[in-house]
Amino acid sequence: MRKIGFAIALACSLVTMAAPAQTDPVKTLVGRLDLDGYKATIQGLTRFGDRKQGTDRNRAAIDWIEARLRSYGCATERLHYVYAQAPRKYRGPDTRPPLIASGEVRTNVGDSRMRGITGPVTVNEDPAKQTDAALRKLNAQEPVDGPREEVYCTKVGTTHPDEMYIVGGHMDGIGYGEAADDDGSGAALVMELARVFSSPDVTTERSIRFVLWNNEETGLNGAKAYVEQRAALQGRESPPGSGKYPEPRWLGMVQHDMLLWDHGMPRADGTFDPKQRPEADVNIEFRGTSKFADQSMKLAFLFRDANEKYATDYPAAVGNHMTNTDSDPFMNLVPAISLRENERGMQIGAGWNPNYHQATDVYANYADADLRLGLNAAQTTLGAIAELAGARLK
Repeated sequence: MRKIGFAIALACSLVTMAAPAQTDPVKTLVGRLDLDGYKATIQGLTRFGDRKQGTDRNRAAIDWIEARLRSYGCATERLHYVYAQAPRKYRGPDTRPPLIASGEVRTNVGDSRMRGITGPVTVNEDPAKQTDAALRKLNAQEPVDGPREEVYCTKVGTTHPDEMYIVGGHMDGIGYGEAADDDGSGAALVMELARVFSSPDVTTERSIRFVLWNNEETGLNGAKAYVEQRAALQGRESPPGSGKYPEPRWLGMVQHDMLLWDHGMPRADGTFDPKQRPEADVNIEFRGTSKFADQSMKLAFLFRDANEKYATDYPAAVGNHMTNTDSDPFMNLVPAISLRENERGMQIGAGWNPNYHQATDVYANYADADLRLGLNAAQTTLGAIAELAGARLK
């Protein structure tokens, strides 16, 4: 049944995509995204430092996110779970060599291949590497085991409230920076889409859920908790006869995780091009070995088509090595994709982003050209989800 539902939604979206541009409500909705608004939302998140799970700054960020979502008119809920693991401790400077030598080819995460000069992929565990004293103080508290929360809100469909697309990004980070890229860029995207879809003049035939995952950096624990608690509730009307579906049936899951930095591989001396590369693109990935690989591939290419239609600057590319993000727990249950700045295995996993999990992942280190890549990812997802969910303007 899930395959049939996805096929119907896909067919409906193709009809919508064929409409003349001058009557296209999706184009109007995409136009409600702008760079200044996206930047302001990322900056709002970075006020809470790296938002490491299990800390007061993480909890304060969740409260702020929920307040913003409510201000848009999006009804919020929280998912509760318990996370228990000993906190990571600093073990001294990392002295490991780069993952591979120049010209060598190796298989990396997701069975993707990486070639050429790469940098070490580590997590900064030394608070002292944060040179900003105020930010170092903000990030000083370490996590403790115990209860966790994550917030989500839902745009309820008018004709198919029992069917839903999930749009996610994780709000927690690590590294003692501001987690501006990983994953303030994805969390801000989700919040901006919630704002646009929650406008009072917007209706959708199908439901859309906007989720700000927690505990991604500890092993996708927030997304796993959501699947464990809510997968079995899909499509159940509650109370019976009410027309309300607390967990509509999943039609697709779309994750956003690191969307700002596409400067290319490190140079031979380990430095990076300071500017976004001219061939920068939005990477749309699915897992080629998942149970829903075929449907996920179709969803990924539909997103690429939406990018061609609605994104203003950067193109999109499709790959089949999705891994290490909150879409993973969903990929064998529903078509699932992720949007990123680079290929996860071949590029991010090979050290192509010097700010990845580092104290340097701060808002000030990203130029408008970087931030516009994230905005283009937002345009891509908004356009695709609006078509799939049957968005209309009153």
